[in-house]
Amino acid sequence: MPTPQPVLSPLTTASVFLVLTVDQGGEPAVRDLLGDLAGLQRAVGFGHPAGELSVVAGIGSDVWDRLLPGLARPAELHPFAELHGARHSAPATPGDLLLHIRATRQDLCFSLATEIMARLRGSVGVADEVQGFAYLDQRDLLGFVDGTENPVGAEAADAVLVGEEDPGAAGGSYVIVQKYLHDLDAWNALTVEQQEHIVGRRKLTNVETGTPGSHVELNTITGPDGSERKILRDNMPFGSPGSGEFGTYFIGYARTPAVTEEMLRHMFLGDGATEHDRILDFSTPVTGTLFFAPAADTLDSLAD
Repeated sequence: MPTPQPVLSPLTTASVFLVLTVDQGGEPAVRDLLGDLAGLQRAVGFGHPAGELSVVAGIGSDVWDRLLPGLARPAELHPFAELHGARHSAPATPGDLLLHIRATRQDLCFSLATEIMARLRGSVGVADEVQGFAYLDQRDLLGFVDGTENPVGAEAADAVLVGEEDPGAAGGSYVIVQKYLHDLDAWNALTVEQQEHIVGRRKLTNVETGTPGSHVELNTITGPDGSERKILRDNMPFGSPGSGEFGTYFIGYARTPAVTEEMLRHMFLGDGATEHDRILDFSTPVTGTLFFAPAADTLDSLAD
């Protein structure tokens, strides 16, 4: 198995999410950056090992053949599929390159993002930029713990990393990102019991309630053998109290995008018994993009 990018790194307390579009003619600069990305991360993080600085690069469907013409296209790489339910929609938005930067310190994320953009300036456009932070005891801004069901160890690797089913993409991972904006005034007007009914967890203890049609139930996907199919979420809260913007940046890594896409279909289109995930009445996605994060060996080879 090729060496993967650090998609399996543990949750951190700070992050930067950069979604970029590659200009026509900007491909050489982007390839050079990707080939040197691991070295750039080491240079910035070397003097601060406790900072646990890491970066994952994902490449979008529309730019893959332009950017990496000599590499086999991942079998399931395609544009993000928009969803239009009876009440809520998940939009698809532009994005050729995802840079997911993590650390225990925001200044390290900022420093690496600055170096990356200095290399890419004039070759890319910025579609979205979000600085995420850990909130209290790993809670989102809705007040509930996020990421509880993330797989760990060998289970995580099996759920997240492409294997023998697509040899050219082995060691890579599909990643879907969405930026959600919360109506906290409306959410906080609910009672705790109403919030727990929507989410499907106790707010204080994080214990599942088993509520039919809850966010937890709709995001539980099972395979033909009845086993649960997992993804790895690295969601982070973000916000600006001064402007009244509050949200969650959803980022889900998976061996196949089909699992995450099935979760989103349940949320936005319902599952037959439930019309939609009621959390969407208070949380609206404003972006949506699908990327493939190749193995680290693949990116390193671009330096040649």
